[in-house]
Amino acid sequence: MKTTRIIVLALAAATLSGTAVPVLANEKAKVPPVHVEHEDGEEILVHKGEASFYSQKFHGRTTANGETMNQNKPTAASRTLPLGAKATVTNQENGKSVDVIVNDRGPYVDGRVIDLSRSAARKLDMIEDGTAPVKVEVKPSEQPTDTAREKVEEKVDQLTPDSRVAQGEARRNGSSGGNSGGSRSDTVSHSGSGK
Repeated sequence: MKTTRIIVLALAAATLSGTAVPVLANEKAKVPPVHVEHEDGEEILVHKGEASFYSQKFHGRTTANGETMNQNKPTAASRTLPLGAKATVTNQENGKSVDVIVNDRGPYVDGRVIDLSRSAARKLDMIEDGTAPVKVEVKPSEQPTDTAREKVEEKVDQLTPDSRVAQGEARRNGSSGGNSGGSRSDTVSHSGSGK
């Protein structure tokens, strides 16, 4: 209780003095939710929000999947999309698109859905502004590996409970329900850019 009073008093003092208040360590950045859309008969993951790009200081550091961050490769960080997934990112201001591989976790800023390598940001023509409104699309059929495809399909199943119910009914009726829907989820690592 004493800690709560101290925080409240510190926030009030900072507000009255006009000083910027840092985000508390245990608060999570708010991110728009990922949802599922249907395109050409396929369920795809869609994430809309703001994109940013990595600071130069992260070049050469280790990403969440163990790779070395390379600003010259088309890679990205996402808090919600599966590691290893291929995503198409479209700048909603100018219509330019780039394909990236999600190999890191982040960004940890309200409203931001993806953090791009500098080369990917350059293709979206967002270097000067630093951020851009984007639509991120992840199609199971376009994944570079079977593992990535399976992770994307599992994420789709997590977001569409009706498909899991239908698959469960198919299994109970003795038919093969295709993808099991699985209960395994992508592990969120916080060893990435930490933004």
